[in-house]
Amino acid sequence: MKDEEPYLLDDPERLKALAHPMRRRMLTHLNVHGPATSTTLGDLLGAKTGTTSYHLRQLEKYGFIEEIPERSTGRERWWRRASTPRDMRLPTPDQVAPEDQAVLEEFHRVGYEEDRVLFERFPAAYRADPAWARGSRGLARVTKEELDAFYEEYIALLMRYNRPPEETPPDARPVYVRFFTLPADED
Repeated sequence: MKDEEPYLLDDPERLKALAHPMRRRMLTHLNVHGPATSTTLGDLLGAKTGTTSYHLRQLEKYGFIEEIPERSTGRERWWRRASTPRDMRLPTPDQVAPEDQAVLEEFHRVGYEEDRVLFERFPAAYRADPAWARGSRGLARVTKEELDAFYEEYIALLMRYNRPPEETPPDARPVYVRFFTLPADED
């Protein structure tokens, strides 16, 4: 599969693995800061090493992280984000079996809670460094087809700037980028 092709994350077990808040924080840490050990992640997340080891094994089982054998020694295992498709998309509710709807809903709930925390951090980040904290709000009147096209163009733009760490310029910083649309009230 080419990296540019969208990957539909429709396996309920993989979704469940990503719906756990601690696993998501671990993945975020590995994405932003690079490789880490179970002990490092446990210290950062306030969890016991056994707990972080269990969650790391779950992430490994579903292909989201991988061990770095050349850095691992004895009981100390180093982990990094696995090379997964960059354009992972969620199924729509009608693409998920009724018995798996709760998994999709939990995935969204955990993700939007992360987004809420980021949103609350925005004013302080903007005051501290407005060159790196940007925001935009808008309203557009579009057809369903135009919204689909807008979304695809947004994803393509995001992929253009979302380089792997080894291709990132030295002055680059990781930044959180969020996009969502919802219909305006008709009232």
